[in-house]
Amino acid sequence: MEISYASSSSRNLSRYSSSSHMPNRPVKVIPLLHPTASSAPSSSSSSSLSVFSRWRSKVKAMSCTDWTDVLLPCSRWIRTYRWRDYLQIDLAAGLTVGVMLVPQSMSYAKLAGLEALYGLFNMGGFTSIPLMALLTCIIVFSADTMQLMDDDPILRFCKIVDSSDELYTELAILLALMVGILECIMGLLRLGWLIRFISHSVISGFTTASAIVIALSQAKYFLGYDIDRTSKIVPLMESIIAGINEGIYREFGNPMNMMGNLKQMTSVKFSWPPFVMGCIILAVLLVMKHLGKTRKYLRFLRAAGPITGVVLGTVFVKIFHPSSITVVGDIPQGLPKFSVPKKFGHAIDLIPTALLITGVAILESVGIAKALAAKNGYELDSNQELFGLGVANICGSFFSAYPTTGSFSRSAVNHESGAKTGLAGIVTGIIMGCALQFLTPLFTDIPQCALAAIVVSAVMGLVDYDEAIFLWRVDKKDFLLWTLTSTTTLFLGIEIGVLIGVGASLAFVIHESANPRLAVLGRLPGTTVYRNIQQYPEAYTYHGIVIVRIDAPIYFANISHIKERLQEYELKTDGSTRRGPEVEKVYFVIIEMAPVTYVDSSAVQALKDLYHEYKARDIQIAISNPNREVLLTLSKANLVDLIGKEWYFVRVHDAVQVCLQQVQNINEGSKTTEPLQDDRPSLFQRLLKQRREDFTKAELESGGQAPSTPADSDPQLEPLLPRKS
Repeated sequence: MEISYASSSSRNLSRYSSSSHMPNRPVKVIPLLHPTASSAPSSSSSSSLSVFSRWRSKVKAMSCTDWTDVLLPCSRWIRTYRWRDYLQIDLAAGLTVGVMLVPQSMSYAKLAGLEALYGLFNMGGFTSIPLMALLTCIIVFSADTMQLMDDDPILRFCKIVDSSDELYTELAILLALMVGILECIMGLLRLGWLIRFISHSVISGFTTASAIVIALSQAKYFLGYDIDRTSKIVPLMESIIAGINEGIYREFGNPMNMMGNLKQMTSVKFSWPPFVMGCIILAVLLVMKHLGKTRKYLRFLRAAGPITGVVLGTVFVKIFHPSSITVVGDIPQGLPKFSVPKKFGHAIDLIPTALLITGVAILESVGIAKALAAKNGYELDSNQELFGLGVANICGSFFSAYPTTGSFSRSAVNHESGAKTGLAGIVTGIIMGCALQFLTPLFTDIPQCALAAIVVSAVMGLVDYDEAIFLWRVDKKDFLLWTLTSTTTLFLGIEIGVLIGVGASLAFVIHESANPRLAVLGRLPGTTVYRNIQQYPEAYTYHGIVIVRIDAPIYFANISHIKERLQEYELKTDGSTRRGPEVEKVYFVIIEMAPVTYVDSSAVQALKDLYHEYKARDIQIAISNPNREVLLTLSKANLVDLIGKEWYFVRVHDAVQVCLQQVQNINEGSKTTEPLQDDRPSLFQRLLKQRREDFTKAELESGGQAPSTPADSDPQLEPLLPRKS
């Protein structure tokens, strides 16, 4: 005979004795403390106040430095600023973005239907970049209008007024105020947690596709002719190709007639000087970036690259004055004046547009911020970013700015320039202010192709194909999200691509939550540890007992799936090694609830139904290791009394000991007991009744306290069941 041992167990069953012909043996299990009726209300009230208590204690523990960090996040990097290492890089990055910002802001204002001067007033420049540097935690973020959107939301209120009307400008400024208020409210209400549903694969796919679209959108400065402003790659490519074909047709007619004069086949629109200059400057930028990354003593070249490109292009234009290379041109001088937004009577009509812009701002701005935070290795506070965006929009509205959000291209330039802290943003704001007041003549001869080369060089580093290869190798689901987001962003536009990516990510979350993983557990040989039999093939199970672990909270969306899987496990043979007394059917289902953090009312009702279904088939449920909140919910729903307190255990092994003894008694009783009449309870039911009576007797004898374990007993060498070798 061979003896198998188990660890110590509790008072739930002190001694089992069903009939004279059945063997007796001690079984001890660790006591499971059930919540009492008196403790339930206090526990519920304490849990409801726990959040407030934690918040109050956290506020009391905050020092003046902590409050300063909350109100002015810039104080964090100011205190630890390394002047020798960071100052030169931040100045170069701020100067680069500032130089690039002046002409681009003017063009974006024109695209929004406003005068060019308002582009210099907007969030991309003078008023708000310094505010964002002071009020947000992110380092390399830069602000701008939503230039990626092919149908700018600001144009959506054209139905209210024509863009040529003065009221159009007033409404654009009012819209900036409304968007800023909405963003501030979301930040103060701590709604930044919504951004957590944007997975890393979605962000990577979004940034990759956006980088490609932005690079193609700069082609007009290389080719010398205008192309359609759109964030969809197909219309963008059609516009680029159509520009060349249009010039060829207009000059030569049918392409079939061009075969005799190939030397004259050149497009009227295409201009090679900006193309050559743009390519040369782009090559210089890429070489300087590569040298700055690969050689430590040349790190300064990475930050100096964009400025070098601007200086080279400007000097060439100053010397040779090429007529075919477009330059920035004249820039209006003067700082914006303080003015309160007007026309509040139209605010109700602008609410849908404000909500749309706010939603897109959250998806784009925080999405860009998360991508850059991941690349630079620092934490992102989404609530602080929302609040910073909101304050920037509000303040911008008092200086004639229109709605703005995060800039992908300029954030990329800031990142590639090596910006280390928010000082780069402050430098950019100072440059914008100085440019508006004093320096506009210096920007007049900057070639547009040089600025385009800077943008292309910056966004090339954001094409994250390495991430796609990694996701394909590690997780096909995340690779599918990456592919879906990048594809839809390329072909359907930035805002639709992000929405589809986030929607698909949420769909995966919902699917995983509604279809949680359940595992059949088996005992590892020589231990009292129970693990997934698929992960540990050497683990063995017992005849008549199914042990199932639920690896998720149980609520209305997944309870049906859980019930179906439990019923499958009851009928399906798992193929593992089985031990113990051989019986024909399953008598016990042990549910390991340690991973279950929450049970709702729908799940409780479903568990009641499952209990009654099992009871009708002479199957007993046993619950293992529920946490206090789950146990309290089951107790309030009377499920503890329905199943029986004696069937709640601290460990899986405790439940197995009791169930295994019951299976042995059933096996022995079925061999000796005579057939029963129809009106008498079955052997299984009599054993369950005896189990309940023994548990009640042990509880009364101990006065509700756990009985002490004899000092001479070894808890690790307790006989479980004899089995033949």
